[in-house]
Amino acid sequence: MDKIITIYHGSKQIVESPTFGAGRKNNDYGMGFYCTESNDLAKEWAVSSLYSGFSNRYTLDTEHLNILKLNSPSYTILNWMAVLVEHRVFSIRMPVARRAKQYLTEHFGVNVNAYDLIIGYRADDSYFDYAEAFLNNGITVQQLSHAMQLGKLGEQIVIKSKFAFSKIKYEGFEVAEKDRYYVLRKARNDEAARMYLNILEEEADGLYIQDIIRGGITNNDPRIPRNISQ
Repeated sequence: MDKIITIYHGSKQIVESPTFGAGRKNNDYGMGFYCTESNDLAKEWAVSSLYSGFSNRYTLDTEHLNILKLNSPSYTILNWMAVLVEHRVFSIRMPVARRAKQYLTEHFGVNVNAYDLIIGYRADDSYFDYAEAFLNNGITVQQLSHAMQLGKLGEQIVIKSKFAFSKIKYEGFEVAEKDRYYVLRKARNDEAARMYLNILEEEADGLYIQDIIRGGITNNDPRIPRNISQ
């Protein structure tokens, strides 16, 4: 990773001065400033069917930052799931889901607030369905990992600490046209929905969350997929 990186934040508005302590607590990795190194992906995240948006561009000096690379081989997909269940709001459809949230947090949890910067994958709305299905014992951890890889999820960079916020420099913006970028965003979501239905029809021999809980499985088990990046 270069010391100075260029990052983009997709938004309905121009954000010249990102504010520490702002944002929503129920984002993937909790409160923080969510960015990406992909300008096109930031533009997808900035638009809806009703409005265009902006891709705000920044440079970030990463020297001396404590960085959590959640998509590295040091972590498994269940570390990612544990972070999600701690911050995102999941639908609890099966009794096992409540036990699953506790088990994931206790055995796979990562304290994201101990870091200045987090690099990991974004649970776009459609792909959040996969995570929710896994939590409710509907798909296996192997199916979850496979779906995330096929989905080519965008990698996001989350600025967490006040120190990291002091290292951001605003460089300008570009308009994200809804007529172009919402089409791309919708295509990604539609493909995720199609794959989700196909996965639900598959016979699966892998590990469901109930198997993981009953077996007392932890992070060092070779059956748990590592590194959800391509």
